[in-house]
Amino acid sequence: MGTRKIHGFGLVSVGVVAGILLSMGITALAQRGAPLPLDELRQFSNVLSAIKNNYVEPVTDKKLIDGAIAGMLSDLDPHSAYLDADAFKEMQTATQGEFGGLGIEVGTEDGMIKVISPIEDTPAARAGIRAGDLISKINDTSTKGLSLTDAVKMMRGPVKTPITLSIIRQGQAQPVVIKIIRDTIRVRSVRSKMLDNNIGYVRIAQFQEKTGSDLVRHLKDLSVKGAPRALILDLRNDPGGLLNSAIGVSAAFLEPNALVVSTDGRAPDSKHKYLAVASDYARGESDYLSGLPAWVKKVPMVVLVNVGSASASEIVAGALQDHKRATIMGNRTFGKGSVQVILPISENTAIKLTTSRYYTPKGRSIQATGIVPDEIVADTAEGDLFRVPREADLQRHLSNRQNEAEVKGTADQPPLADTTKTFTFGSPEDFQLQQAINFLDGKPLQKAVAAPKATSAVQPSGGAATTK
Repeated sequence: MGTRKIHGFGLVSVGVVAGILLSMGITALAQRGAPLPLDELRQFSNVLSAIKNNYVEPVTDKKLIDGAIAGMLSDLDPHSAYLDADAFKEMQTATQGEFGGLGIEVGTEDGMIKVISPIEDTPAARAGIRAGDLISKINDTSTKGLSLTDAVKMMRGPVKTPITLSIIRQGQAQPVVIKIIRDTIRVRSVRSKMLDNNIGYVRIAQFQEKTGSDLVRHLKDLSVKGAPRALILDLRNDPGGLLNSAIGVSAAFLEPNALVVSTDGRAPDSKHKYLAVASDYARGESDYLSGLPAWVKKVPMVVLVNVGSASASEIVAGALQDHKRATIMGNRTFGKGSVQVILPISENTAIKLTTSRYYTPKGRSIQATGIVPDEIVADTAEGDLFRVPREADLQRHLSNRQNEAEVKGTADQPPLADTTKTFTFGSPEDFQLQQAINFLDGKPLQKAVAAPKATSAVQPSGGAATTK
């Protein structure tokens, strides 16, 4: 990745909000608290008036107020944000797992648009877009200095329409020009298959509204020819999603009433203990875990994680680790240990506000530190591929409070492995998966052997979820 520094690496979305979204409509929170600061509001009014009367071009009140709201939130932490009408609508649609676009998660780097990860089986992935790519042009428009929101709007468009991206890729002397046809993106939250030796494999790409019930369906399908003797749950590159879905997934493997996660913040509403009970994951609907096969809570289990496992993924990994229900394997996770709520401020706009930190069942905060696997296993047999920032690299990130030793990413360092050799999560070439199988078979884990020389920063295709 050279010496570039990452800026604005939030999981900013034209699709999935990759974080923990607790509720919709907690407008009462905005009405409580300290009295309004009249002097400061008077100062704000004076600035507003000065701009309206003296700026070189006319500016609408809406544009100024929207900008002020966005500025207030962006100055707090990396995950608080203003959702205008388009972003609010897209957020609501995306949590259902279907939206229009290319199928890539993006951030910004040095004023350019950076691909964090393509999504499996999407136009972007099929066209060869790779994690780590820098998008220098969208059609004929340079992205240098272009806001992430504006870039995303340019990349979106009607289904079946073409778009051309110019890509700067490490190891390539010239930009790579890639043409993509936009399509409807239907993110499959859960995938599964039976591996050799009667080991079940389940991958969760993101936590959507139906993830819990989809998981049950896949676990039942794995039981058709008899109960698997072991299970691998793959949460790599899963940036998170809905809290109740994370609780439901955790509850599928834990005993009833087990503590899954707790949250703590300033407001009374932000202090809560979430248990493996239907009222905390089904939201008043029928208990979709009621028909779960009995083997699910007893079978030996490995959970695969990496630096792309964030937020809701870390909740699941932390809960299963603390309850000793599964062995966590892979690399240290992203380290997003904060909770956001969606507060509507009008019929079609809202703010996403960080209100609390979350804690694992044993009371651990993973904010800016991440979940440390029980078994550290490199991305490939030649070493790690992922060179991306962690929570601790983000500007204005929350502190941990329990642990001052924050763990930053290594985005400015070269990859350790020959990253021209790509693979798909769950494939026979998946080194971490093979080590999970070895572990469940009682065989020694293989250690990565560094390649003689690293090359371009290609990362394995596999299921990020914040998309354009």
